[in-house]
Amino acid sequence: MAPVNWHNLTPDEALQQLHSSAAGLTATEAQKRLADYGPNTLPEAKRRTLPAIVLAQFSNVMIIVLLAAALLSGFIGEPQDTIAIIVIILLNAIVGTVQELRAERAISTLREMAAPDARLLRDGKVITLPAAGLVPGDVVLLEAGNIVPADLRLLQSEAMQLDESALTGESIPVHKQHTALGKAAHTPADRHNMVFKSSLMTRGRGQGVVVATGSDTEIGRIAGLLRDETGVMTPLQIRLDRFSRHLALAILAICALVFVVGLLRGEDVVLMFLTAISLAVAAIPEALPAVVTISLALGARKLIRHQALVRNLPAVETLGSVTYICTDKTGTLTQNHMSVDLVVTATTQYNTLQAASADSQWRALGQAMALNNDVAEKDGAPAGEPTELALFEAALKAGYDRESLEKAMPRLGIIAFDSTRKQMATLHRTRSGVVAYIKGAPERVLAQCSNNNGFDAGEMLATAEKLAREGYRVLAFATREFSALPDPVTSEAVEQQLTFLALVALIDPPRPEVEQAVADCLTAGITPVMITGDHPATAMTIARRMGITDDRHALITGDALAKLSDEKFARIVESIRVYARVTPEQKLRIVKALQVNGEFVAMTGDGVNDAPALKRAGIGVSMGKHGTDVAREASDMVLLDDNFATIVTAVKSGRHIFDNIRKFIKDTMSSNSGEIWTLFLAPFFGLPIPLLPIHILWINLVTDGLPGLAFTAEPAEQGIMQRSPRPPKENIFAHGMWQHIIWVGLFVGGISIASQAWAISRGAEYWQTVVFTVLTVSQLFHSLSVRSETRSLFSIGLFSNLPMLGAVLLTLILQLAVIYLPALNSIFHTQPLPLFDLAVCMILSSLVLVFVEFEKWLIRRGVIYKEG
Repeated sequence: MAPVNWHNLTPDEALQQLHSSAAGLTATEAQKRLADYGPNTLPEAKRRTLPAIVLAQFSNVMIIVLLAAALLSGFIGEPQDTIAIIVIILLNAIVGTVQELRAERAISTLREMAAPDARLLRDGKVITLPAAGLVPGDVVLLEAGNIVPADLRLLQSEAMQLDESALTGESIPVHKQHTALGKAAHTPADRHNMVFKSSLMTRGRGQGVVVATGSDTEIGRIAGLLRDETGVMTPLQIRLDRFSRHLALAILAICALVFVVGLLRGEDVVLMFLTAISLAVAAIPEALPAVVTISLALGARKLIRHQALVRNLPAVETLGSVTYICTDKTGTLTQNHMSVDLVVTATTQYNTLQAASADSQWRALGQAMALNNDVAEKDGAPAGEPTELALFEAALKAGYDRESLEKAMPRLGIIAFDSTRKQMATLHRTRSGVVAYIKGAPERVLAQCSNNNGFDAGEMLATAEKLAREGYRVLAFATREFSALPDPVTSEAVEQQLTFLALVALIDPPRPEVEQAVADCLTAGITPVMITGDHPATAMTIARRMGITDDRHALITGDALAKLSDEKFARIVESIRVYARVTPEQKLRIVKALQVNGEFVAMTGDGVNDAPALKRAGIGVSMGKHGTDVAREASDMVLLDDNFATIVTAVKSGRHIFDNIRKFIKDTMSSNSGEIWTLFLAPFFGLPIPLLPIHILWINLVTDGLPGLAFTAEPAEQGIMQRSPRPPKENIFAHGMWQHIIWVGLFVGGISIASQAWAISRGAEYWQTVVFTVLTVSQLFHSLSVRSETRSLFSIGLFSNLPMLGAVLLTLILQLAVIYLPALNSIFHTQPLPLFDLAVCMILSSLVLVFVEFEKWLIRRGVIYKEG
């Protein structure tokens, strides 16, 4: 069916366009249309098979390199390395498979939101059918509690209210009416004469004609976006993938070079081949996947204590690279609870309703707020429409208890709210007669009030309009007294010659901790952006209160955004801090525009309309308390407390984890570099091959193993939230790491070769054990020294990371056992060292710590490796 602006048509025009009538379709016509349009269900995407998902986990370059290392380890007789590497690979494959299977569930969850049954007219009779059988042109009957079964153009409406928050982002139930709207291209949130599939009727009743089913509905379009949208690689995945490619090429080149140089010197072919292979195995940081996984798991466990549930492990680190946080307003930045913020009488403005007092007009307002509502007790607590609940609670807090008041002033009648009158009246018996309390839209109530007690209708209307522009929801309260109950009780008889009581301004207030969290984001170089389906004025008011925006930054609505080309929008996207009345496609467009500009985006949301953007964003963050299952399934992390401040805590954790992974890579690559330089340079000084293959594998095992894993327990660096985010495309070796790896490798190689020359010059038969010891112990000193990138080891203290201290001591004990235990001497081809020689090895090895500390001293003074 060609796109039609159904909201612009009258009910009769809509029926005519659909070739239907108020009596609905005939059964024959409905069957024909069902064959043409198909069932009213969301199409299911073609799913990958489980074997295909599993095989995809082995396509990563690092995994391929590790598989090669496993084969080589087995070839040279080190089955324990082979087993360890294969276990790590399988563990990663299982984690990746589970994550992909979880992502597949998002569409399934969306399908489950469909209404199971619908009441409709067929051949002029009311029948009930499965919602899947609805077709365009069917006339559907709706009442409170129904889930809307398809997209409908309303034909009739009676006090209809719908909760569309999951679809449009509107924070409160919206009123619906059936008259035609203007010719403007309204967003779904503004189409007040339409209701959409999967929305919930909270009040009233009505009829509507089906205008779209299945994938043509608003929620169907979202399902299509979610199905077609692909996620993006996390910064860590990008960096590790690039690292793996470069490492594989470097290892092949270096090992080939060592092999050729050895042959040219006349070394044994088999020995050089085994040495080259051992060097290849040693150069591969096979502990890296384990370190990454453990770091992420520990971070996830820590975040759960801060009310953040991680559903995708890489998301923990991803937060550390975030440059933009696009957040929903309702429930995330605000309390998702309407509250009375201002009370304006004819003469004064108050911040809240005053406590019960003898002032007759003030007492009347408190009674009106307590009695003029439909709040009812549910599960031992008051429940009702958010605005009425806020009025009820404000009255109760001020001492106006409805239960007590109703005993003295029982309700005699009610004139319910409707979208035409825009007000509600209740009548109550008093000692002197009957009193009516009226609340509603200021322009309606004020027009019915008499000018008395200093009241000026024009002035009050101007005040109400000003408050509305500032984002408040404003209601006017008035009263009228009768000697007896009017007969009949009609709006014409009751709602005139009223006495004005006050304007009451309500707002969903900001969470108290969010303002500081926003300030922390800005300090950390992260830009918070509000994206909401709410009214622009409301959005701007909350954004200003929390420091998200000021007069220098713009607000843009969905309608204005729709008129911008992608190129123009990409140019201005970084100057916009608030988006209001946006569609799901536009949320997705905002994320993509920021990504085009090189930003790494975290997107928060709770509704079905947020799901495509959550999936596309660098990290999707959904709400646990009030979010939809669809949003949760599309997200990487769930905020159990729906609190924006929790994201900031997670950002700090993400930065901490990435720092520790960098430290591990820095440590292991520097160590591997030392081994390579030692083996490569020794022949050029006329020295024999310094190490045997088993020595290389032992060093790799003990120095990359326990100390490497201990980096996961390293505390966070000072000032971690005072620095800018790492650019997502930044090389993992940036900020001096590659220079550090080269010079430390050369230095370790230099002292190792020096120790070899010293031992040989003294005629010591155990010269190879000397080199072996210097290489091993120097790497342990290096592990201690790189625990912080800038702070001295003596400043952070040896005991601030007990697992690292324990790992270093245990590794040192193992190394001494290899040197001094006869049973291990024969296995490792080592000889016991005299105490003097051991002391020389220790002193030479400790020089690494001294020189790395000097490097950090230069960094702290800004001499080298300056940021930016």
